[in-house]
Amino acid sequence: MKNIIITGTSRGIGFEMAKLFSEAGHNVLALSRNSKPILALKLKNVSALEFDIADESEIVKLGGYLQTKMKEVDVLINNAGFLVNKPFSKITSEEFKQCYDVNIFGPATLMRTVVPFMKKDGHVVNISSMGGVQGSVKFPGLSAYSSSKGAILTLTELLAEEYKETGPSFNALALGSVQTEMLEEAFPGLKAPLSATEMAKYIVDFSLTGNKFYNGKILQVSSTTP
Repeated sequence: MKNIIITGTSRGIGFEMAKLFSEAGHNVLALSRNSKPILALKLKNVSALEFDIADESEIVKLGGYLQTKMKEVDVLINNAGFLVNKPFSKITSEEFKQCYDVNIFGPATLMRTVVPFMKKDGHVVNISSMGGVQGSVKFPGLSAYSSSKGAILTLTELLAEEYKETGPSFNALALGSVQTEMLEEAFPGLKAPLSATEMAKYIVDFSLTGNKFYNGKILQVSSTTP
């Protein structure tokens, strides 16, 4: 039984991961701005907290929760994401900043808070996007989203180097399109090759075993070309 923290659990991949970890008998702390969907499931060994990853004060408060409740973390999955699909000439500074707050600044603060509770064999998994991979096909309208997802990839590599002697391990998964509510909102009518449940199963397995084989790596998880 491992202690797992997942962000972005109100829907999509994060929601499905919480269910899968619970079914496998692990302890889960599900973090999202809306805890009702997870709490409604009444999952075994799953605690849900309302939590805004873009609010640094809420992240700092999480440290107190970890000290009194969970005390040790085996796996942290930075899954929460924010996507804006707008031409660069139309996107506002606030929208650009919100992408970075959710996709890079928030995860960075969360990792600083959680890593002290992790041992050498712990595993931090940052969920990124194929759009953030250098040299990959880029799509108009995703200047804020894809650039922020590129930043989390580089940060993952840097942290793996910085913590290589003490742990935990840091890896990133650059996902292709997955059929989630976020995708439907940004690209109405687009049909992705994988469901949220299918991708959740892959990430759950990787988070539990991937650190035995990888550290500081960016794995491209996409069944389509591009």
